[in-house]
Amino acid sequence: MALFSGDTGEIKPEVREQINIKVAEWREEGKAEIVPGVLFIDEVHMLDIECFSFLNQSMESDLSPILIMASNRGITKIRGTDQESPHGIPIDLLDRLLIIPTVPYSKEEIHQILKIRCDEEDVEMSAEGLDVLTKMGVDTSLRYAIQMITSSALVCAQRKGSDVQPQDIAKVYSLFVDVQRSTEFLKEYTDSFMFSERQDVQMKDSE
Repeated sequence: MALFSGDTGEIKPEVREQINIKVAEWREEGKAEIVPGVLFIDEVHMLDIECFSFLNQSMESDLSPILIMASNRGITKIRGTDQESPHGIPIDLLDRLLIIPTVPYSKEEIHQILKIRCDEEDVEMSAEGLDVLTKMGVDTSLRYAIQMITSSALVCAQRKGSDVQPQDIAKVYSLFVDVQRSTEFLKEYTDSFMFSERQDVQMKDSE
């Protein structure tokens, strides 16, 4: 019916205010308890300045949820402005946050994470294979090592093996490259690709 009547389902400000007043009365009378929710925003640097202004205002409300934001950016521009800021977050909002520092995983932690992931994906991984994956996680990235688990299990199943061995992982490693090897390949064969920026720079220099 909303499609035909034109009603978008948005709660009107007047109705929202009445609900807030009623909830506040129930809380004062002990009939209700406010349990804040959790709002998790990944890649928060993708938000623009207007979104950040809305979040800044919303955080002042008594009904505001617990706000968790994640970003992998350093000093970068705030979208919608020419200003740079840590993580692309305005300074006034950043000052209201508790910043949790992160550090790279150790070799032992990568080993444990990969072991748990193998158990979750029901992959029988040999001890030697897990050591090889751990080394890959250290030398390349944890994500790349995790992606190798399922592919290596398929290679193992093809040869009708009982558990994933280093040779299974080596075969997958030869088929799918990580970021570092892909970058080296692109640098070596830059001139073979279309619309290469490096190629454009060389042509300008020759002129």
